[in-house]
Amino acid sequence: MSSSTLLSRRDLAFLLYDWLDVTRLTERPRYAEHSRETFDAVLDLSAQIAAEHFATHNKAADATEPTVDGGRVRIIPQVKAALDVFAEAGLLSATMDETVGGMQLPHAVAEGCFAWFHAANVGTAAYPFLTRGNANLLLTHGSAEQIDTWVRPMIEGRFFGTMCLSEPQAGSSLADITTRATPQDDGTYRLVGTKMWISGGDHELAQNIVHLVLARIPGGPPGVKGISLFIVPKVLLDEDGALGPRNDVVLVGLNHKLGYRGTTNTLLNFGEGVHRPYGRAGAVGYLVGEPHQGLAQMFHMMNEARIGVGAGATALGYTGYLKSLDYARQRPQGRPVADKDPTAPQVPIIAHPDVRRMLLAQKSYVEGALALILYCGRLLDEEKTAPAEADRARARLLLDLLTPIAKSWPSQWCLAANDLAIQVHGGAGYTRDYDVEQHWRDNRLNPIHEGTHGIQALDLLGRKVTMRGGAGLELLLETIRATVTRAWKAEGLAAELAAPLGTAVDRIALVTRRLHGTGDPELALANASLYLEAVGHVVIAWMWLEQVLAVEALGPRDGAEGDFLAGKRQAARYFFRYELPRTGPQFDLLESLDRTTLDARENWF
Repeated sequence: MSSSTLLSRRDLAFLLYDWLDVTRLTERPRYAEHSRETFDAVLDLSAQIAAEHFATHNKAADATEPTVDGGRVRIIPQVKAALDVFAEAGLLSATMDETVGGMQLPHAVAEGCFAWFHAANVGTAAYPFLTRGNANLLLTHGSAEQIDTWVRPMIEGRFFGTMCLSEPQAGSSLADITTRATPQDDGTYRLVGTKMWISGGDHELAQNIVHLVLARIPGGPPGVKGISLFIVPKVLLDEDGALGPRNDVVLVGLNHKLGYRGTTNTLLNFGEGVHRPYGRAGAVGYLVGEPHQGLAQMFHMMNEARIGVGAGATALGYTGYLKSLDYARQRPQGRPVADKDPTAPQVPIIAHPDVRRMLLAQKSYVEGALALILYCGRLLDEEKTAPAEADRARARLLLDLLTPIAKSWPSQWCLAANDLAIQVHGGAGYTRDYDVEQHWRDNRLNPIHEGTHGIQALDLLGRKVTMRGGAGLELLLETIRATVTRAWKAEGLAAELAAPLGTAVDRIALVTRRLHGTGDPELALANASLYLEAVGHVVIAWMWLEQVLAVEALGPRDGAEGDFLAGKRQAARYFFRYELPRTGPQFDLLESLDRTTLDARENWF
């Protein structure tokens, strides 16, 4: 397999085939038309398109961010050209049903495919990322007419999609949104309100933009129980599906960001009265499903997006790692500590142990995170296609619990990998001549959007570990312990790593009971972010032990393959010896019910 500084094709093959065994999915009716050959073909096509059409304008899109000219958004032409190629390849509908033009690829394989685009150009990849999530929501909750009208053009790349949740006065507190939707005699609604931080909210990359908007129908319940979901297109359609008048959706302005600069991020006004479709103010919207079910429906897209954010963070960390590895192999500087002869030639910096430490740290973060993301994809495949309902339910429960970790752990630690990639480059990494500074800037968004790190922590500790009487957490611990048991029975490195992971799993159970046994929710959740980080580290250690077991199952290999497998073992050793021990003091602090942050008063700062 050819090498790349975007992702490792060999690592993807190892994770998908040697570990997750995705070819077994072809025994199921949904994937019966596929084989390893078709999976490889789509993976290779994704790698090619990403390298030739996305990576080639990544720096240009960052340097020349979108602007507004006379109410129109201007974006460099390479973005649309790349998205046209992406759509023509059928990748927008990779996992969707054949009945709507999809490939019916397994989700695990599709995650591997899309990772190439995240790594190559996360700003351009955001447009199909949002469109795919929008379409998947409507395929689940929309009517047949809505699917025909809005989803099919999105799958073809003629329309793009967004999600419109946040408002300036509410932020992530969706209970406080005020956008209202008034029912009309013709069955439509007229929306009035403002939405902030809407990625992909305006552009001319497609014929139309399909906004999914959360709003309140007058008379509905207060809080999140009174939120409904609406399709609000930028351009309305006539009875034949042709583009009609402009809807009353107005771009107020673009937000100028640290990174992700190729993706428009917008403030939108709905119902400002600028366009007045059919002679009346208010943006025309179409209700999705039943009234007051909007937040539950939107979580379909939000949960997909949260794992996708983790995937994007992983890919950005991964490409930064590979580029710093390439630099370390080529950059001569200094001599070994034991050889200070000034006449001796300088050695590549990878010869220095501290540089190898930074590379091992990155490798352990990004390859561990990629394993988690693909594992989540595999769980989704089980949820959708496992023959037994019990297996589908098990996968659904485990995926639900892992989602906040899959979103936040890569967003924190693959960002840390980007930081180390800059450090490996030294002063060169802090310049715009090299890619790694942009990867860090782009990745810095991922702990923020689609629910901040703190929100994911509250979700994990406050909701996910207690749902169904703790069944989700018990399932996770049971699943990790099964891996530990397999490792105990194995020889070599797997058996060596079993004990520390088993101890860490036991600590999760004890600490969680301690936190929720206080009877004080505020105290229990005060250090939720620390809990998320510690549990996330244990989960990634589990991912590494699973990989070690897969490596040992392959047996001894020579040459490049032997080096690849030895690299897996060494990254696992690093994570267990340098990273997993972090969780001990973290669990100690959590178990002590420390009140330092809780008792801090506003006027002390």
